[in-house]
Amino acid sequence: MEIKVYEGEDLQNLIDTAKQELGEKVRILYYEEYFERVWWLPLKKKKRYKLFVEKQQEEEKKPEIDFDEIMEKMESLIEEKIKQTYPITEKTDIGVKSDIEDFKEFTGEALDLIKLLTEKGVQPDVAKKVIESACGLDIESGKMDLNTSTYEEALIKGIEENIKFSVDFNVENKDNSFRVISFVGPTGVGKTTNLFKIASNFILNKNLKVGVISTDTFKVGAIQQARFYANILNIPFYTTADSKNLRETLFKMSDMDFVFIDTVGRSHYDAWKLGEIKEILKGSVDWLDSVLTISCNFNYQEAINVINNYKRYFPIKYILFTKIDETSTPGILLNIPIKTGLPVSYISTGQKVPEDIKILTPKLIASYLLEDFNE
Repeated sequence: MEIKVYEGEDLQNLIDTAKQELGEKVRILYYEEYFERVWWLPLKKKKRYKLFVEKQQEEEKKPEIDFDEIMEKMESLIEEKIKQTYPITEKTDIGVKSDIEDFKEFTGEALDLIKLLTEKGVQPDVAKKVIESACGLDIESGKMDLNTSTYEEALIKGIEENIKFSVDFNVENKDNSFRVISFVGPTGVGKTTNLFKIASNFILNKNLKVGVISTDTFKVGAIQQARFYANILNIPFYTTADSKNLRETLFKMSDMDFVFIDTVGRSHYDAWKLGEIKEILKGSVDWLDSVLTISCNFNYQEAINVINNYKRYFPIKYILFTKIDETSTPGILLNIPIKTGLPVSYISTGQKVPEDIKILTPKLIASYLLEDFNE
């Protein structure tokens, strides 16, 4: 910082002088006013001023930024990086990020159906596996094409050959002993609501005796909601938060055909919380099967992560899908059972109790995947 001092009898003249010498952008810091004796008139004093100013540093001229040019360069770099990471060997018309060589053995309607399935979120290898089951050799092209008259027939045939179904949790094969089924899954997938939908079906349509135990003492209102449903159905309802009490409660309910256990929703990445649920369910280990509740909103990889993590803690025997009404890409209905080999059981179609739930069948899965096409 450079400071200059100007002295004189006229303040405005001092300011003008400073501006002339240092430029218009000179910064006036302050001024002092004082009196000076006139030597030839000892009794007279003359007013004077002392002006302090700061010389402003010349601002460096900043180069103008061409944002359009910068964005072009960034887009070019990103595009080049994508090409290096995911090289494209040939443009494909089947709507998936996959080399067309993966489907070179298909033609005609078979290839069209694969395209439709992948657009619905079905994994390419899963779509291929399902469609293979409904194909025959096309003599003219030497490739595989559908040997059914409709897409629906082809899809149903492929589903029947590749997916296991557990109708009503295999209730028809039930022996005389009571069965215990825990409903487990991430937060917010609808375990409690769908547990009571299934309980209603067992009671009203199959004349089975069902009891419910809730271990969800964490979520606000969970016990009240479950107790409300149990009162409507007029069935036994208990709550517990430890394995010893759970075992004692199960012995009290041994005259039931089924006992459903409602659990608290936990993230599949929270090993500690999943371990807590497992510790509570330890009291039912002699009889326990578990149904894993998965939302159709989950993408493929997240759904696989859910299953892999939950299988480390619970004896998963069935898959129950929920929120089918909240997705337009229900490819999870094929991806999960085919990739994991787990049987599918029910699918929740809405919030109403008890009606908004259906037993999954090959025809029902096909209808969800072909919904837009059929319209």
